[in-house]
Amino acid sequence: MVDCSLDLRRGGFHLRIACRFASEWTVIFGPSGAGKTTLLRALAGLERGGAARIAMEGEDVASLPPGRRRIGFVTQQAALFPHLSVNANVGYGLHGMARDARVVRVLEMLRLVGAEHLVGSRSSHLSGGEAQRIALARALAPMPRLLLLDEPFSALDGKTSDELLARLQPWLRERGVRVIQATHDATDAFLTHAEVVLLRDGQIVAQGPGFEVLQAERERLARSLNVAQRPAS
Repeated sequence: MVDCSLDLRRGGFHLRIACRFASEWTVIFGPSGAGKTTLLRALAGLERGGAARIAMEGEDVASLPPGRRRIGFVTQQAALFPHLSVNANVGYGLHGMARDARVVRVLEMLRLVGAEHLVGSRSSHLSGGEAQRIALARALAPMPRLLLLDEPFSALDGKTSDELLARLQPWLRERGVRVIQATHDATDAFLTHAEVVLLRDGQIVAQGPGFEVLQAERERLARSLNVAQRPAS
C-alpha cells in the first residue's frame, strides 16, 4: 500500500493530491499536462521540494534518496547507458550480489521481457522497442517493492505490448510488487484490470475501478463535445 500527500509547484503547474494506492496495479490516466509524470517522479524521489508525505507499507520514504526507496522506474525514454552492454545495463543495480547470482538474475530478467536474444548486445545498437524491454528488465532486476511505469510500452506495437503485460502481471503478483502506471491509453487499464486514478490539472478527480471511472470520463467528454458543437442561438 502506498499513501501519499503531495503539494508541488513547477512553474505555473501545481500538483496537489492526497491518495492511497492499495491495488496491485493502478493506472494513472489523464491528458497530457495533467501531472502524471510529475506524480511518478515525486514517488520515485526525483521531484523534491514542496510538501511531500510518502509511505510504503507504513514506512515513511519521503526523506529517503531514490536509491534507497526500492522503487523501479521505467520512463517513455529508455535512458540506457549507451557505453554498457545489454547485460551490464540490466545488472547495473545489483550491487553486492555475487557474480554468478548476478548473471543468473540478468538472464532471468531478459527472459521475462522476451529479450534473451539480446544477451551480449551493445545497447547503442538496440531499436526503440528493444531498448524499452531492456530498461524494464533493469528496473525489475533489483526486485523493487514498487514499479513505476511512465508510458513504457510506447515503442511497442499493440500485440507485443499486450503479450508483455500478460507475462509481467503474474510474475509481479507472485512477488508482491505493486505497479503504478501512467498512460493516456484506456486499453492499458482494462487489460490489467487496474484501479484507475483520473488526474486533471494536477488534481485527482476520480478513483476507482476502470470501467466506472473511464465510463464517467467518456460521458463527460461526450457532453463537452455536444456543447461545443451546439449551434449558437
